[in-house]
Amino acid sequence: MTEPHRTPEPPSGPSGPSLGTELLEREETRLDPGDHERFAHYVRKDKIDASRATGRPVVALCGKVWVPARDPSRYPVCPVCKEIYSRMMRDGNFGDNGGQGGK
Repeated sequence: MTEPHRTPEPPSGPSGPSLGTELLEREETRLDPGDHERFAHYVRKDKIDASRATGRPVVALCGKVWVPARDPSRYPVCPVCKEIYSRMMRDGNFGDNGGQGGK
């Protein structure tokens, strides 16, 4: 007689069965190829500093996403950022994006 085929059980760890794989979640960051090179954008200063230290992208008031690497004083201010900032100043609504950081 032959014995029935058995499926091997996965090894058990301290919290139960373990299959030996883990799911690592990664934040997807899509850089906009738009006009960020033609304009200086409004971003909070602390976000600019953090980006310089980590290399992670920033998000301007207008929604542009990029990694700052150029001198913003050489470019005109983004008209959309400027309008949003003006509205925020007028309405007193600063929220999380408030304040004029690095351009």
